[in-house]
Amino acid sequence: MMIIGLTGGIGSGKTTVSNLFYELGVAVVDADIAAREVVEPDSPALKDIQSHFGKSVINSDGSLNRQALREKIFDDENERKWLEALLHPLIRKRLKLQLQQAQSDYAVLSSPLLLETDQHQLTQRILVIDVPEALQLDRASARDENSREQINAIMAAQMDRKTRCERANDIILNDSDTDALKTKVLLLHQQYLELAKAQENHDTD
Repeated sequence: MMIIGLTGGIGSGKTTVSNLFYELGVAVVDADIAAREVVEPDSPALKDIQSHFGKSVINSDGSLNRQALREKIFDDENERKWLEALLHPLIRKRLKLQLQQAQSDYAVLSSPLLLETDQHQLTQRILVIDVPEALQLDRASARDENSREQINAIMAAQMDRKTRCERANDIILNDSDTDALKTKVLLLHQQYLELAKAQENHDTD
């Protein structure tokens, strides 16, 4: 099965685009969801996180306090790398299994860190959702419970816009309204269906 890697910076509209593909009948595997699943209460990974960072990153109900953890890792690159070394292999394993179980003509792997990790190796094509950085900052700060300074820190930790676009096979510029975005997604969907069929025919020859 052909796997499309979907990525983009914070506030770019990845979730909106992945939902549009899902509405078109495409199986979508979401790395953000997998990342939450591997740190569910009582999971080995969450116990490791609590042991390393302390009880301040755990909510009263036993779940992960993401805001507290985010503040710790974005202030300290070594701590961020420690967390990534723990979680990324667990997330990748879960994504690989979910992609193998996908039932559609092609599948989408949506991940904010697709290109920063080895997750891109699970895909055949890269689709980048691109947005001007000023608009990205406005959207992310309006949506999330983070300050503009924290959003800037997250953007700085992610791959820069130019490099991300250079590594893309396909780019959607999401600087307009939802109707325009739907049209762009539908056009790509038709292309991906044709590519998936060609790949399937090649594999069976």
